[in-house]
Formats: sequence, C-alpha cells, structure tokens
Amino acid sequence: MAKDYQDPPPAPLFDMEELGKWSLYRAVIAEFVATLLFLYVSVLTVIGYKAQTDTSAGGGDCGGVGILGIAWAFGGMIFVLVYCTAGISGGHINPAVTFGLFLARKVSLVRTVLYIVAQCLGAICGCGLVKAFQSSYYNRYGGGANQLAEGYNKGTGLGAEIIGTFVLVYTVFSATDPKRSARDSHIPVLAPLPIGFAVFMVHLATIPITGTGINPARSFGAAVIYNNEKAWDDQWIFWAGPMIGAAAAALYHQFVLRAAGIKSLGSFKSFA
Repeated sequence: MAKDYQDPPPAPLFDMEELGKWSLYRAVIAEFVATLLFLYVSVLTVIGYKAQTDTSAGGGDCGGVGILGIAWAFGGMIFVLVYCTAGISGGHINPAVTFGLFLARKVSLVRTVLYIVAQCLGAICGCGLVKAFQSSYYNRYGGGANQLAEGYNKGTGLGAEIIGTFVLVYTVFSATDPKRSARDSHIPVLAPLPIGFAVFMVHLATIPITGTGINPARSFGAAVIYNNEKAWDDQWIFWAGPMIGAAAAALYHQFVLRAAGIKSLGSFKSFA
C-alpha cells in the first residue's frame, strides 16, 4: 500500500554550504530573539510572584499568579514563540529540542551548534534585561535561577529533568510528524499548542523539585546573570537531564514508533 505522506530526507551531518545561506543566519537570529523574549517574560513572572508573596515586604500568602500562573507563563510563551518562529527556524527555543532533532537527522550539525549558541546567548540577554529593569528584586528573589529544592537529592532532580524533557521532546516529534501532518491538514497550524501545553504540564509537576529546567539555555542564562554558587553547583543537572531526556524521546519516536529511525541509522553509516 502506497504511503499517503513522504518523510523529508535526513539532514546531512555536515552541511558547510549552509554557512553561505542567509536563511541559516535568519533562523539563528530568530532563535536568539525568541529565547530572549521567552526568558524575559518567564523570569520576570517568577520574580514578580516571589515579590508579591514576600510577607516581609508587604506581600500576602495568596498574592501573585501562583505556581499555576508561572506554569502558564512558560507554556504560553512557548506556544506564542513557536507559532511565530516555526516557519523561520523551526521554533526550537531550547537546546534539548535542537539536540533531539539533530539525533533524528532533522537538522545538520552546523545548524545545531549555531542554534544552541544563539539560544544560550538569547537566554543570557533575556535574564540581563530582567535584572536591568528589576535590579532591586532580581538578586533578592533568586533571579529565576533553577536550583534543586531542599529535601530532594540530585538523583531525584536529574530524574525529574529527564522525564520532563522526554515529555516535551516527544510532544515536539509527535506534533511535527509528517505522517500526521499529511492526514490532518490542521496539525501544522495547531502544532505549537500541544508543545506549549506540554511545557505547562511539566512545570506544574516539577516546579517544586527543580524549578523546572527542561531547557538548558533557560537554566544557563539565569545562572550566568544571577551568578550564585548553588545555581552553578546544580547546573549540570539542567544540562545532563534535558539532553538525556531529549535523546530518549528521539530514539523512542524514531526507532520504536517510526521506521524512519532505521533509515536514519543507515544514513549515518554512509558518512563512515
């Protein structure tokens, strides 16, 4: 039976010709700006919530947006930004997503490296803007930095980041699957919605444990600007966890759910 869809060819591992194309640099700029905006709005929401609930500064226990509002800020911004940038850069806004798509041969190594650099720089600039506009609150309320909460060991934090990122990256693969897009014409338009909702749900579950990273750029940018020893000590969790979770999601989707995983492996061998 003929397929009613067509998988795109795997991206070349090394595509040096990309470096001469404006479309690559336009996509890198889009990733930088999107990650900057993501960190600015989301970290500002976290700091605002902590300020409004600080009883020593006149706040109330029931003030602010609460954990639900913080989760909505992160998930909502991802929904908006993926929708805005999907047609330009793919709307990754997260090194773990980029890494997972690289393992699935959706993007080249050149694009992967440039995206991750742009995402990290965008995150640093986004947190820098928050500190510039809210300097009196930024350090007092933790700078939005990811840290392992008291009462949890590093293994628990790492597990939370692995599973949380798996949920996100698995959703990305499912929402952008060409097989689904071919059979349901509305899927490409709605793809940002389940991705943003996945971010929202994971935040609800893991904010009490790690503050929810699932995005190494988000954790790195906040750590650079906040520059706190505890944030740096825990930083490896917010890189190792998301990258492991992204790799697991990519392998699950490509090798278990789709036969494309075998073709992907074969194309890797062709470079040997």
